[in-house]
Amino acid sequence: MFSYASVPAPSRLYWRAQLVGWALYFGFNVAIFSAFGRFSVELLLIVSAIVLPMMGLTHWLRYHIRANGWEQLAPLPLTGRLLVTHAVLSVLSQVVIWALLIWVVRPGPDGKPHGWAQFIGYALNVNFVLWLWSGFYFGWHFFHRYKQAEVNQWKLAAAVREAEMRTLKAQINPHFMFNGLNNIRALVMEDPARTRDMITHLSDLLRYSIQLNSAEQVPLRRELEIVEHYLQLEALQLEERLRYTLDVDPAALYVPIPPMTLQLLVENAIKHGLAPRPAGGFIHLTAQLNDSNTLHVTVRNTGRYEPRPGHEGVGVRNARERLQLLFGAAAHLHLTNDPHAPDTVVAHLQLPVRLPAPDPASARALAYPPSA
Repeated sequence: MFSYASVPAPSRLYWRAQLVGWALYFGFNVAIFSAFGRFSVELLLIVSAIVLPMMGLTHWLRYHIRANGWEQLAPLPLTGRLLVTHAVLSVLSQVVIWALLIWVVRPGPDGKPHGWAQFIGYALNVNFVLWLWSGFYFGWHFFHRYKQAEVNQWKLAAAVREAEMRTLKAQINPHFMFNGLNNIRALVMEDPARTRDMITHLSDLLRYSIQLNSAEQVPLRRELEIVEHYLQLEALQLEERLRYTLDVDPAALYVPIPPMTLQLLVENAIKHGLAPRPAGGFIHLTAQLNDSNTLHVTVRNTGRYEPRPGHEGVGVRNARERLQLLFGAAAHLHLTNDPHAPDTVVAHLQLPVRLPAPDPASARALAYPPSA
């Protein structure tokens, strides 16, 4: 059971297409009939009596199609239904048109309809026009459905991408928190005063972590704040075993990067490079923005990188996946041993730059000169 009342009203695009299409058909008929006779007002009335009923019947056909859900049908069932409907409308159109010509327009002898042959010929002509109309209607509908399906696919991909980003970030942040808690546990009995300091630093770090976890990207300057907190926290434990410098180009401070990325590299440098060594070592972080709008961040640290295929750390693997989701092939994260310096590991991060408008005052205040 179907209801025409449930069919949505036609859009403006539909009405424009109807008016333009039938206006062109009107002009085509006037040109054809004028070729066989003299142009006159009577000719315009005859063509109007032909075009207006057909315009009304196609408008009804649109409601009939929408009310019965024919847009969802497969090509074969749809063709069968249109075959029957077009045949009925072709005959009905001639009944209406002939009635208008005979009783309303009343043309001269040359314009009066007569004979079954003419009736059938005009019905076949109308049938052909109806197939053209249906072809345009369903063609546009299927094109719109295809574009809508593409939009839905993009929305789904974006939703999946956002879910993946949240999952990856959720895996990184607990690892960082547990590492900080382990540092506190190691000093609880040895130095309560330092324990209180570490708790203060850790609370600041966790506050940053919670705030940044909802962001897909953050300015480099905010990520450096986290790195500074983390290094100060580790320095309370490692003392003279940890030496570090930060050398950051002020022009790079506003480059957006995934949150916790630099902190992860520094954390790995301490965990796998410096901490296992009784003498400790150094960490040197540099960030430069080159002329091709590419950010290069390098973290050098004491240690030895021994890659094992298929056994890469979870944090580095997640960081690479985040970079792939955000930037595709334009972003790189490589870890290797420095060929020019013994016992030195180099982590190199390369990102394409999408710079927001910088604040000169903030840039001067947040510039990171080399520090120890």
